[in-house]
Amino acid sequence: MTDPGKTLISVVGPTALGKTRLAIALARHYDTEIISSDSRQFYREMRIGTAVPSPEELKAVRHHFIQQRSIFEPYTVGDFEREALERLRELFKKHPVVVMAGGSGLYINAVTQGLDDFPKLSPNIRKVLKDRLETEGIQALQRQLEELDPAHYAVIDLQNPQRLVRALEVCIGTGQPYSSFLQRKGPERPFRTLTVGLMADRDVLYERINLRVDQMLSDGLLEEARALYPHRQLNALQTVGYKELFDYFDEKQDLETAISEIKKNTRRFAKRQLTWFRKQAGILWVDYREPPDAIIGKLDKILYEKP
Repeated sequence: MTDPGKTLISVVGPTALGKTRLAIALARHYDTEIISSDSRQFYREMRIGTAVPSPEELKAVRHHFIQQRSIFEPYTVGDFEREALERLRELFKKHPVVVMAGGSGLYINAVTQGLDDFPKLSPNIRKVLKDRLETEGIQALQRQLEELDPAHYAVIDLQNPQRLVRALEVCIGTGQPYSSFLQRKGPERPFRTLTVGLMADRDVLYERINLRVDQMLSDGLLEEARALYPHRQLNALQTVGYKELFDYFDEKQDLETAISEIKKNTRRFAKRQLTWFRKQAGILWVDYREPPDAIIGKLDKILYEKP
């Protein structure tokens, strides 16, 4: 049963629009703490390429699930759902409001709505798909998913082989689109959720992404990727910003091309994030330039309105 006295404020939106900045402002106003729902900021070895909050930002407000894992530890969305709900239970004992911030739609929905209940599937399907990935490459799986489930193709991280295999496994094993399982109502949470979405014009968003990539490179992204290169096969490293530099190290492309590919793939990722969030109901969309105080005013009206 939902407790109206417990509210999770979730800050969502595409990369590079200031979710961390807004989340900190909200947490300070409501005297609370922040849950990170960014599926790559979990890993301590991936600091620069995942835009982990700065030491000053981490000191300003207590954050949870930031660099808490190693890339060598298996960690799934189901693990995050379980651990985040347990952490929320503890935080709600001290705070009527908790803030969550991140751009990983699947991880956000796992906390707010619950994971989808998929039927049991034959392990042979996954084996065939992984063999196909090895022999034909990731593009073959991308084309197959576009054919079987165009709706999920539009929002999935197309460069993540694990996500592609999982989606195709469900499509093939059930004869139904993977996306059809994502539309089913999950378990009721013992807290209510208010979701704030940051938005910007496409040209502005793309320019901010380009500037962020340049800043990451100035901060040492190339050196960070080089240190991780020996472990490039790990799932955590199938991430924009690292994969392109691994191709540079493999001499598949020059550095200028790799940087251009990072920017292009990050823009594509942001477009998929927007597609995902725009399909979610009940998001309070605000311009990324709107002052935090104005956003807080809108949230206060919802939080404290009389029934």
